[in-house]
Amino acid sequence: MLIRLAREGDAQGIAHVHTESWKTTYRGIVPDDFLDHLTIESRLSQWEKTIRSGEKDQILVVAEQDHGNIVGFACGGKEREGKLPYDGELYAIYLLNEVQQTGIGQQLATHVVHHLQTHNMKRLIIWALERNSACRFYEKMGGTPVQTQSIRIGGQDLIEVGYGWEDLSLFGEKSLPD
Repeated sequence: MLIRLAREGDAQGIAHVHTESWKTTYRGIVPDDFLDHLTIESRLSQWEKTIRSGEKDQILVVAEQDHGNIVGFACGGKEREGKLPYDGELYAIYLLNEVQQTGIGQQLATHVVHHLQTHNMKRLIIWALERNSACRFYEKMGGTPVQTQSIRIGGQDLIEVGYGWEDLSLFGEKSLPD
């Protein structure tokens, strides 16, 4: 498995992972009608724009199998809301269902964290839907629930939990065996 920076031509693979992982991860959490209407095309321009942006303090990395298929991605940068005392944010981390719980998520997240550290970011937050099974992953990586907020997806109000790291150098230190 190769973890590398996203580049031109990766948007289709990233949009595929984004769409498919939403459909498997959020089924039973997010309204089915919303998930059933997600398409690669609806996510494609977002990822093309992100790849082209070239913002130095942001990073988008992919997990690529030997045969070139993208099976996961993660992205992060400066914290976006400014309401809490965190300077870095892991914006998203998604994996296809068949490669979840294989260590790829930890590799992707660690790549993003190292990038944030090179840009002098010291504290990290990531937001996850409260009923998302990935919440356990964030806790295993040392994240502590620090805030909740409401988010509306597909006409339904859901709760997001913010997981925080007070010291980014400790990211992953609390990692426990499965």
